[in-house]
Amino acid sequence: MSDAAGFLGAAYLWVKAAHVTFVIFWMAGLFLLPRFYVYHHATTPGSAEDRAWIEREDRTRTIILMPAMLIVWALGLLLAAHLDVFRAPWFIAKFAIVAALTGYQGWISAYGKKLAKGMRPLENRTLRIMNEIPGVAAALIVVLVIVRPF
Repeated sequence: MSDAAGFLGAAYLWVKAAHVTFVIFWMAGLFLLPRFYVYHHATTPGSAEDRAWIEREDRTRTIILMPAMLIVWALGLLLAAHLDVFRAPWFIAKFAIVAALTGYQGWISAYGKKLAKGMRPLENRTLRIMNEIPGVAAALIVVLVIVRPF
């Protein structure tokens, strides 16, 4: 079956383009927020700088991360249904990584709320390592979608 032969028809490429665009937005937010935490972590709880980071982080979560993630999921599931790939091994692996990234987003969002309360439970080094998770996930997803190794 050609890619345009599914129920999306000629809209397939537009939906795919929108999906990739919102993946970029989502990944940008997933790279940005942990980096914000690195800088926020060094501030004094309750200071003006602390409050500024809290506001930046909240805007990143609500304006970039959450909408982008929801649109990625909606368009991705639509594309998967169009292509009927739900049983394909590469897709199952990709789906698992995207689900894990969604959980990661929940975890970093919860961590931001701890920072906002003045808590600093993680070390700065750990925060810097957190920043690498989306990059590794993105590389794996690209290989799975483009190469389809299994």
